[in-house]
Amino acid sequence: MPLPYRWLTALMLRYEGHQLLIDCGEGTQIAAKKAGWSFKPIDAICFTHYHADHISGLPGLLLSMGNAERAEPLLFVGPKGLEKVVGALRIIAPELPFPMIFHELSGKEEDLTVSGMQIHAFRVNHNVTCYGYSVMIPRAGRFQVDRAQQLGLPVRLWNPLQKGHPVEWEGRTYTPDMVMGEPRRGLKVTYCTDTRPTQSLVTAAEHADLLICEGMYGEEEKKDKAVEHRHMTFREAGKVAAKAQPAEMWLTHFSPSLNHPEDYIDEARRYFPNTRVGRDGKWKTLRFADEKPSRGEKES
Repeated sequence: MPLPYRWLTALMLRYEGHQLLIDCGEGTQIAAKKAGWSFKPIDAICFTHYHADHISGLPGLLLSMGNAERAEPLLFVGPKGLEKVVGALRIIAPELPFPMIFHELSGKEEDLTVSGMQIHAFRVNHNVTCYGYSVMIPRAGRFQVDRAQQLGLPVRLWNPLQKGHPVEWEGRTYTPDMVMGEPRRGLKVTYCTDTRPTQSLVTAAEHADLLICEGMYGEEEKKDKAVEHRHMTFREAGKVAAKAQPAEMWLTHFSPSLNHPEDYIDEARRYFPNTRVGRDGKWKTLRFADEKPSRGEKES
């Protein structure tokens, strides 16, 4: 439930002017406004499941997007029943100036691409059908100037090849793989709430740059309650991260009774040291391995 210092679940991912929202709990609009973000550039909204704390902020958000004169289609992704659930919530937002596209998930895993972001949805273990998401930014290999020169390609054709487009030159087709090196490591964020520990989560989060993971209960003595309601303790989340080995893990989705999650952080850190407590407004800029941060840039 929402608390005076804690809104409900939502994650915003931003990449090259595009935005992807995962879940839309009560208070999502206020949190985004505090961050200084507009709703208009949201390309897609993904839902883990349809419990109220993950979707109750949607009608107001849709109205705000409509008032911002958005005209581009909005993609929705979520478990079976997505269009019916969104349609029911839209009773108070019946007229919107943009079309909506619905992509319902049905299998244990599914992949799709949105605005250059590769999304991997994976089923987890909650008391209703629920998915986690890994969002990846792939990265091509370096352009091999010597190969292009050996092929006799004029410089004006290099850029299209670099961007992944084949080109025609003197009656022959040249493809990007002819001048590009091996793909380099991209970026990956894995997001998962409302689940017991599962192998699907471990596999999806393997070597992620950031794992945002539920930690419903800090106290290990509440494990029986976690099992009953299909959630995780801090210690269990730490064990998941120890297997997946992301670069960093943020714990989130705390029980309303967990007023001071930092008091229990060592329960997770004993298994995965680079664990941090999530909080409203927490953000981080992820960069490719060889990219330098902007001057004065630091996470908050």
